[in-house]
Amino acid sequence: MPLSSRLFIATGRILLALYFLLPGLAKLLAPQAQLALMQHHNIPHAALLLPIAGTVQVLGALALMANRHVRLTALGFVLYILVINMLMHDFWHFSGAEALHEMQNFIKNLGILAGLLVLAGISPKRTLTIKDLLRSDG
Repeated sequence: MPLSSRLFIATGRILLALYFLLPGLAKLLAPQAQLALMQHHNIPHAALLLPIAGTVQVLGALALMANRHVRLTALGFVLYILVINMLMHDFWHFSGAEALHEMQNFIKNLGILAGLLVLAGISPKRTLTIKDLLRSDG
């Protein structure tokens, strides 16, 4: 693969990772705003789910940045985005500016999801073993 293609893929992978890392850290370090947003969307057990979501986002982002188990991580984030879109960007339950804002986030997340699918598609399929946990995908 040409060097330029490898650089484009690595840059995209790291930018996708940042998309999950920064909100994940915010969930863990300053949870009140996110907790209030989850409660506004009537997410059950929000106080329990918030630190789990933050931890998943941080660990997944670090895996993407380190080029470890990229395919599995990207597909995991695809599932995460589908759940978030249905629960947190439920524009069909709102009206006016709030509905437009949630619809914009819903569609933006579909774009992120598309990038994750491309990343998963170009990444090698690997078995998840302890021995190979720290081995790079590249």
